[in-house]
Amino acid sequence: MKTRQNGKMSRVQLIFLFLRGSKRYYLLAILGSLFVTLTEMITPQIIKLTVDSVIGSEPLRVPGFLAALVDAVGGVEALKGNLLWIAAAVVLIAALTAVFRFVNLLETARASETFVCRIRNLLFAHIQRLPFAWHMKNQTGDIIQRCTSDVDTVRNFVTDQFMNVVRISILLVLSLSFMISMNLRLSVVAMVSIPVIFTYSMIFQRKISDRFTKCDESEGVLSTIAQENLTGVRVVRAFGREKYEKDRFEKQNNVYTNLWMRLCKVLAIFWGTGDFVSLLQVMLIIVLGSVLSVQGEMTAGEFIAFISYNSMLTWPVRQLGRVIADMSKASVSIDRINYIMSSPEEEDRPGALEPDLRQDIVFDHVTFAYDDNPPVLKDVSFTIPAGSTFAILGSTSSGKSTLMYLLNRLYEVPEGCGTVSIGGVDVRDIRADYLRRGVGMCLQEPFLFSRTIRENIGITARDMDMGEIRRAASIACVDEAISDFAHGYDTVVGERGVTLSGGQKQRTAIARMLTQRAPIMVFDDSLSAVDAETDLKIRTQLKTHLGGSTVILISHRVTTLMSADCILVLDKGRVQQMGTHEELMAQEGIYRHIFNMQMSSEVTA
Repeated sequence: MKTRQNGKMSRVQLIFLFLRGSKRYYLLAILGSLFVTLTEMITPQIIKLTVDSVIGSEPLRVPGFLAALVDAVGGVEALKGNLLWIAAAVVLIAALTAVFRFVNLLETARASETFVCRIRNLLFAHIQRLPFAWHMKNQTGDIIQRCTSDVDTVRNFVTDQFMNVVRISILLVLSLSFMISMNLRLSVVAMVSIPVIFTYSMIFQRKISDRFTKCDESEGVLSTIAQENLTGVRVVRAFGREKYEKDRFEKQNNVYTNLWMRLCKVLAIFWGTGDFVSLLQVMLIIVLGSVLSVQGEMTAGEFIAFISYNSMLTWPVRQLGRVIADMSKASVSIDRINYIMSSPEEEDRPGALEPDLRQDIVFDHVTFAYDDNPPVLKDVSFTIPAGSTFAILGSTSSGKSTLMYLLNRLYEVPEGCGTVSIGGVDVRDIRADYLRRGVGMCLQEPFLFSRTIRENIGITARDMDMGEIRRAASIACVDEAISDFAHGYDTVVGERGVTLSGGQKQRTAIARMLTQRAPIMVFDDSLSAVDAETDLKIRTQLKTHLGGSTVILISHRVTTLMSADCILVLDKGRVQQMGTHEELMAQEGIYRHIFNMQMSSEVTA
């Protein structure tokens, strides 16, 4: 399911989007809450009846449904001789309340879990469709924090506080109705605190919203630091940065803690003041109610029932302030989630094509820059013939990898900045998923999942049998190393492949790409962690088994590239030289300089 991309959704729209599939559970939970409240309203009336008309001598003054029930059992006189009937009625009401409360809690739990399940599914699915550039701009830890902590905050508010609002509303209507029927003046006193607390809470809510935002953002930074440390554990250990990372985490943790401490101080004042107003209201009701009872304006039963109804209101009214305070935090969290959900998804152009990718690749006057930075590529033009082995050599930051990002549309060439085409079709007119299945990428820092080696290699083709997996591993010269493991291809790779050496990770990634059977294969410095002998062996295997595929080699090592059909030399984003190894060696230029420098280094070594 696709989400809106023509602007930010409102908070209400987003909540209703997430509520699909769980509305019926919320409705049942609301009905359960309604019946719980209704049954709770009956008990004070039974107490009033008992005190005034059964024990006392007051005429029967109860709601019509209760008066009809009394008449059905023989009237007040019958009750005076059978007080156990009243006790049984109270027990029955309590049992009904328990049943309805069970329904309310069960359906609330179902609503909560289906609601949060849908949020997670929609968030994860949307993130999968966001452009590569979006992921480069947003830190992983912050994204995780938005998808976990912020989701739980929204879930807790919608499930707990929303249900509290419903319950408070029902209690207000029913309790005040009964209270007004017993004594109007005392009811007015009881209602005075409600608008006071509500207004006070609304004013306070505006003041603490920014504080919640700062706390959430600080938590996102803390999550990012923890995530980077855990995923980069090998670097941390290798460079002895444990103390530095610990101090860095503690510093940010102290910032986060101090922000929350300042917020909690403000919340303590807020909650304390709200509680004081509520308890003051209870005291006034008891004092004034006692005076009215002594003066004869209220019966003892009415006073007891009134106190019961007021007690039912006291906690919900106090909770009203907490609901509004939590609304501030939930508003911040829903906005942070909305940032993800409203980020435009990667989309194909109308009528996107699926052309044959076994054709020439052409870069035609391509200029590209990341955001507002200086251009990485400047008027780059060259052609890669179909089925050839094409090599790209260049210094760091010369734009080598950027060329491949543009080829498979991880980034797109802006309009008016040239074109990248395959067989004459602009890659921007090709379906992204089709293009990426046809352009296999093997990067210098390959990512391996925390699964078995067999699953990592065969991840692009789930139906691949073991023979094909071993064949791909053999071409990548990693089959023998895998076989030496205790569990062979069923060896579980640690997170990000941390249990494998750099060369083993690269060769496993090469084997994984080979199983993709892509017509275009890109090796972006993916042999940097293997020795020269293994490098030569892998290149020989690839040349033997990849007939028909267009192979693009990117490397700093000239010996890796020298057997290519054509070598492109890139420097500072511009094409400086292009030709075969022999042609480039016959020229004065960067290529011969790098070759001579690397050869002399090997001789010296």
